[in-house]
Amino acid sequence: MTHSRPSLSGPDPDAPVPVRVLLADDQLLVRGGIAMLLDAEPDIDVVAEVGDGAAAVTTARQLLPDVVIMDVRMPGTDGVEATRRITADSFSTDPDRPVKVLILTTYNLDEAVYSALRAGASGFMLKDAAPAELVRAVHTLARGDAWLDPVVTPSLLREFAARPEGRLPIPERLEELTDRERQVLVLIAHGFANPEIADHLTIGDATVKTHVSRILMKLGARDRAQLVAVAYQSGLVEPGTAPPVRGTRTG
Repeated sequence: MTHSRPSLSGPDPDAPVPVRVLLADDQLLVRGGIAMLLDAEPDIDVVAEVGDGAAAVTTARQLLPDVVIMDVRMPGTDGVEATRRITADSFSTDPDRPVKVLILTTYNLDEAVYSALRAGASGFMLKDAAPAELVRAVHTLARGDAWLDPVVTPSLLREFAARPEGRLPIPERLEELTDRERQVLVLIAHGFANPEIADHLTIGDATVKTHVSRILMKLGARDRAQLVAVAYQSGLVEPGTAPPVRGTRTG
């Protein structure tokens, strides 16, 4: 089902462009509740709702939303396979605006969540999360960052580090990073957002964004979620270690 809010006075040319969201969940009540929550936000527009993974892929290809909120378990094509198709390099007609996928799950951590993140999802959160957290997650993904549910992020990172499967950058690609870029990557792996990185390294927000963009390009990573996996799986960051002290260098 596709829908949008009617406008009585026409669009405001000065209004910010809303984040366009596609919902994919086979439970009608859950899907409807999320749609009502997000549609109440003036800067989010739920452009469609679907009940299975195959429809999510088809509708996402037609509408190219900014974010797909994807139930990980659905009949037929599940959320993992749908995520893999939507995040494929050839899916979006605009490589600078890839469709982001936020995985929703009833369970804390299981194989489906790991598989979805490895398939290209930019984050996940539990279905019992606070409504405000879902809104924050949507905006976070829309601006190109990853969202990992803070309740279970430490466990998730430990599991990522213990699972060597998946593509890793060859050592030469890590060596392409400058010292500052390696510092930024380490802080990303520890869950720092851009403003926190800027404060930790005493640099500007715009400089951090530039570093992150260059790291993504050099490592061939899609988003920050993949950078976290790369940092842990390559051994650049060890599970259980604390972030570097402010003002120190890494690597």
